[in-house]
Amino acid sequence: MTHTHAVQVRNSFGPNAEKYARSAAFAGSPSLNRLLEVVAPQPHWVALDVATGGGHCALALAGRVGRVVATDITPEMLTAARAMIGGHGGAHVCFGEADAHALPFASGAFDLVTCRIAPHHFPDVAAFVRECARAARPGGTVAVIDNIAPGDGFTVRYLNAFEKLRDPSHHWMYPARRWGDFFAQAGLRVTHLETFRKAHDFGDYCERMAVPPRTRDRLRAMLVQAPAGPAAAFEVFEKVGQLHFHLAEVLIVGVAKEA
Repeated sequence: MTHTHAVQVRNSFGPNAEKYARSAAFAGSPSLNRLLEVVAPQPHWVALDVATGGGHCALALAGRVGRVVATDITPEMLTAARAMIGGHGGAHVCFGEADAHALPFASGAFDLVTCRIAPHHFPDVAAFVRECARAARPGGTVAVIDNIAPGDGFTVRYLNAFEKLRDPSHHWMYPARRWGDFFAQAGLRVTHLETFRKAHDFGDYCERMAVPPRTRDRLRAMLVQAPAGPAAAFEVFEKVGQLHFHLAEVLIVGVAKEA
């Protein structure tokens, strides 16, 4: 990750780290539960959780594997994740600052490498996936969950513009099929690919990133006035008088090449 983009990520997430650690939207989801089912973590495994954010994936793994190493490029995120995980008894997690594009670990060091709802911030997703594949032992598992942009080219660009307006550190959400390409190019054999639709409370979505009022108004307009393709992707609805919308996620699991 370039220095400029790393600073942008830290500027976006550093002041909001505790919100992400406390977020109910990030604490659990069908895609995270499904990751645990598909991967079936083992008690003797050592796992790496890249760009851990609020630490929820690391916490979910902590009770199922022998040890978890949780990394993030934002120091405040690591502090918030450490406090959150410690408060839930996650004793088998250690923390370290790391760039997802250049992981500071020996090749083949981990039985499992995970990353959840972060790669859309990475300028070079292909390089990130190669690093995950390198860090996994031969026959080890790499599992990624991230937001994706379904639909035609216009819809993909619209959804990415929406995310970028809310968070300048956002880089790009890819269609699910591109994730299969990233894994294959990194030498990972894809064993599972599944997509999900996740509803978001618009107010909470903005509050987590401290979006200013004028930008919130623009985001709201992009939701309620969206053209047909993006409107179908967002599937906006109201619940208890609050605006909600959907974002799509992919869960992709791959196995590293055997020696």
